[in-house]
Amino acid sequence: MSEHRKIGLVAGWGRFPQVVAEALKRQGRRVVGLGIKDHVEPETAALCDVYHEVGLARLGAALRYFRRHGVTQATMAGKIHKVRLFQRFHWIKHIPDGRCVRTFFPHFAARTKDRRDDTLLLAVVEAFAEDGIHFAPATDFAPELLVKDGLMAGRRLSRAQQQDIAFGWRIAKELGRLDCGQSVAVKGRAVLALEAVEGTDECIRRAGRLCTEGGFTVVKVAKPQQDMRFDVPTIGVGTIETLAQAGGRVLAVEAGKTILIDEAEVAALARRHKISVVALHDPAAEVAADAA
Repeated sequence: MSEHRKIGLVAGWGRFPQVVAEALKRQGRRVVGLGIKDHVEPETAALCDVYHEVGLARLGAALRYFRRHGVTQATMAGKIHKVRLFQRFHWIKHIPDGRCVRTFFPHFAARTKDRRDDTLLLAVVEAFAEDGIHFAPATDFAPELLVKDGLMAGRRLSRAQQQDIAFGWRIAKELGRLDCGQSVAVKGRAVLALEAVEGTDECIRRAGRLCTEGGFTVVKVAKPQQDMRFDVPTIGVGTIETLAQAGGRVLAVEAGKTILIDEAEVAALARRHKISVVALHDPAAEVAADAA
């Protein structure tokens, strides 16, 4: 098989890696799967032609595995639970190898650099590139996953909901510019919760605890400087389940820059819970147009 038909898949948590693997197989690609230990789900392995798991800090082992299988092009899909990096004694469980130490020493020991998502993930991508393994966005192989603009489920948005989306959008974009998070929960143009290291689901749950009457809006967007190779905003069935449990009523995402997993199931679940799901390009402009 041509080396160009081989694709390395770095797989984290969730269904996203499985959907990407399925898309690659439909294209006749040979999928060389590399699962992140304690993250990847068992179903992912069965979709790969070859498969291996490595610890979160075994960067050198990951590089050797891809080189051994002749991988020169790779992609990544699935969430990495960054919060685990801040748990006590985490390095005892995830003992780093030499390549990992060399790559991340400035971030975790000398602390001359930050630990923001983009910084850490770019360091990983650059380490692979040094060994001739270049990453491409997962959406290059599965462009159908990028959500299209429009109302996907639920009732047409009220004027107040549109205003909340436009308000939350500005804040979420600023969060993204600072590389702090991608999501914000708002109601009545007041901020309920902002996403940080804990992730979107925990941000939604916190909003539900703070707004017990429910009815709030969650806005999730791409960063202004979004690198589509990693950390692309993603929603799926789990997002809707969390929003329903917390009492939210609207989920707004950025069209063309958000990955939607299992669209039909997401839409059906949202309708069942009377949640409106909408994808937009510029909510401020749409609110202004609606007012006119």
